[in-house]
Amino acid sequence: MLTAAVAPAAMAQPADENIPKNPLKEAYFGEQHVHTGVSMDAFIAGNRLTPDDAYRFAKGEEMMVNGSLHKIKRPLDWVAVTDHSEFMGEAYSLMNKGAPGYDDEIAVAFREAPDLETALQLYNQYVLTPLAGGGDPHPAFFQGEEAIKSTWQKNFEATEKHYDPGTFTTIHAYEWTSAPGGSNQHRNVFFRDANVPDKPFSANEGDDPEELWAWMQTQRDDGKRVFAIPHNSNESKGLHFAEATLSGVPIGKDYARTSASMEPLVEMMQVKGNSEVVPNFWPNDEFADFENAVSIQRFSGRGFLKENFIRYGLGRGIKYNADIGVNPFKYGFVGGTDSHNGTPSNVEEDNYTVGSHGLADRTAEVRSKSVLDGEMLISDSNPGALTAVWSESNTRGAIWDSMLAKETFATSGPRMKVRVFAGQGFADRYDSYEAMVTDGYAKGVPMGGDYTGTEAPQFLVWAMKDPIGPNLDRIQIIKGWYEDGEMKDTIYDVAASGDRLQADGTVTPIDAPIDMETGAFNTEEGDPELMAVWTDPDWDPSQEAFYYVRVLQLPTARWTLYDELRAGVKYPDDVKRQIVERAWASPIWHEVK
Repeated sequence: MLTAAVAPAAMAQPADENIPKNPLKEAYFGEQHVHTGVSMDAFIAGNRLTPDDAYRFAKGEEMMVNGSLHKIKRPLDWVAVTDHSEFMGEAYSLMNKGAPGYDDEIAVAFREAPDLETALQLYNQYVLTPLAGGGDPHPAFFQGEEAIKSTWQKNFEATEKHYDPGTFTTIHAYEWTSAPGGSNQHRNVFFRDANVPDKPFSANEGDDPEELWAWMQTQRDDGKRVFAIPHNSNESKGLHFAEATLSGVPIGKDYARTSASMEPLVEMMQVKGNSEVVPNFWPNDEFADFENAVSIQRFSGRGFLKENFIRYGLGRGIKYNADIGVNPFKYGFVGGTDSHNGTPSNVEEDNYTVGSHGLADRTAEVRSKSVLDGEMLISDSNPGALTAVWSESNTRGAIWDSMLAKETFATSGPRMKVRVFAGQGFADRYDSYEAMVTDGYAKGVPMGGDYTGTEAPQFLVWAMKDPIGPNLDRIQIIKGWYEDGEMKDTIYDVAASGDRLQADGTVTPIDAPIDMETGAFNTEEGDPELMAVWTDPDWDPSQEAFYYVRVLQLPTARWTLYDELRAGVKYPDDVKRQIVERAWASPIWHEVK
């Protein structure tokens, strides 16, 4: 029989209000995008880990992953397991012995597929082909709506089990996975507390974001608190930051208001690439060539368009605000992995030994010469990114509220920290970190906020290196504005290590190579901490503008180099062996009222 679902909101909840709060806030590092075996594509690829296993992994426990024992170096502060809502009911029959449909011959074939090729053939035969043909995409062993509810209930129970307010936060979430015409329109849906619906809304029920938003509004009307996070816009075929809705209607005020209300954040980076910028369209950005996953252009017609990238999207939002009075793309930044291994934030380059997509990339030999089916060359993928949230406490409510307020930053993996305030009257230097942050809140707005002053804004920026990583190179501010009907952007270097920032704003290059024989990074150059107060020299109070901070650390070895050093494989010469890891702070906006 299917499990008797307990009304989720009725379950006893830990008391968040008893957890001490830090008004200056702390950066809590977490994962906002990870899949377990509950996601059918992850199950097909060999993942048998459950949400319970994923939370244990996030706490630092060693797990069997793709046939190997594996663990992350440092536990996380918080995790949201985001299994696909589509085919969630099938997972109940596939993963729970004795459940209805468990012994169905198709379910057995899925479960006992001897290799990835066989598993993918089954997936194509019973799911993808019927879906593409407009038929029923559910295999015969699917037990209907009650099975969906049962799986969602099990995910709910695991999320409640591992919530330890003040120590480790779990967030109820899932992924809505729409890809019309191969355009990535995926969203992760986050609930503030345990008041969640008895089943999630899936793209099988509605594949237009407006349909998802309408469902979310019904949840809000019912007292639930929920928002969504769109991800990897680099695969969106230009439709995410578009001129019209998915149904072809020009974007108007109602759409823009709904988008802004429902989606406060956007995913900057994950295993399938960095969505900030690419050199094709930002040739003057010397750091644009970073984990661009260029080979995604070989699959599903996902050629690069400028409209795929977040810096463009921020500018398009400014233009919408000028044209219709609403900015639909006023996003803060998060990062994630999209790992299909059930391994939250397995992001360290030197610890990327089991890949991210099950049997498809589990060994160095496979990674060096194979393709991630329908996506990209595996050598073009990366371990993924992290989200850090400046929050008063490590609790669901506090973290969710700070995400809604966009006081977040993404990193490409390292646990560097960054803070940004925009205001007036900041000091050139402070006696302590606490004094700096106190002044930042007293005299300005933090990342994610709106600067409303009439004078050129001062930006108080601060960054600290990852304790186990290399020193920092520099801090940059990227400004985008709308002028004479055009979207423009530019980059300012505002702080650099070793007094390398020149009077004209240029930065003397730094020579800090990695050791290509060991992968070790340079420990002599750079600074562990950078801080500056910068005033926009090109301020025009009549211009709409956004400002976001990008922090660059010294070069480190890429996972591909570690594969070559450890496993003796050889990647093609054009595959990168070193990278410049970074962090992106959520923007601060100046809007002309």
